[in-house]
Amino acid sequence: MKLTQVRNATLMLEYADRKFLIDPMLAEKGAWDGFAGNARPHLRNPMVELPVSIEHLLAVDAVILTHTHTDHWDEAAQKLIPKEMLVYTQDENDATLIRSQGFLNVRILTDENSFVDGLTIYKTDGQHGSNDLYADTVWGDLLGDACGLIFTHHDEKTLYVAGDTVWVKPYVKSLQRFQPEVVVLNTGYAVNDLYGPIIMGKEDTLRTLQILPKTTIVASHMESINHCLLTRAELREFTLEHGIEDKVLIPADGEEMLF
Repeated sequence: MKLTQVRNATLMLEYADRKFLIDPMLAEKGAWDGFAGNARPHLRNPMVELPVSIEHLLAVDAVILTHTHTDHWDEAAQKLIPKEMLVYTQDENDATLIRSQGFLNVRILTDENSFVDGLTIYKTDGQHGSNDLYADTVWGDLLGDACGLIFTHHDEKTLYVAGDTVWVKPYVKSLQRFQPEVVVLNTGYAVNDLYGPIIMGKEDTLRTLQILPKTTIVASHMESINHCLLTRAELREFTLEHGIEDKVLIPADGEEMLF
């Protein structure tokens, strides 16, 4: 497979002779306000430019949305992606939203999605923040659900795109069930003012490798959005301190990786 870290959580994946664009955020640098109620709201988003051409990003077979927060599905993506493009969503609520934006070919992921050539995409659960955050009706509704994705094929390594989640049992169970050889973690450590981190951070790379010592981790969702506080330099230092630098890839925006 070939995996491209585009920007933030946006990924391009070439897997089993198919091309997927995952969680496209396509706006120009500084196009919209920072997320209020979260760290550094004075910074405008995205904080960096898109490093890959729109034409290249749109040369795919399908778009997959783990959820529809602005930093995963922004207004620019809604305008630039052809309305006939196949779009997969996590649930009916997201599908209804995408259809209301004019998209004509929207499908809802089930727990297991099998294709004729042996490709299977599994939808996994996570939690986009702490239990206390989800007990807050305002923030709990705002953060909502976000899924992860497992890709399997007999000619490819098993890939787990964990999505926007903190460390919770469903994440651990997915690691144990599927034994992925490559795990993409959203490690930017996005911080809510009231409830703390709403995605993973540097410690979660080590905890993942303690469960699956042979896996390779790809660090994503970093240095692009106002509330993501973990830098690539800080994560790199952490991996060196713990001797896991060979197991944790920290790609630059636009960087391609072959597995």
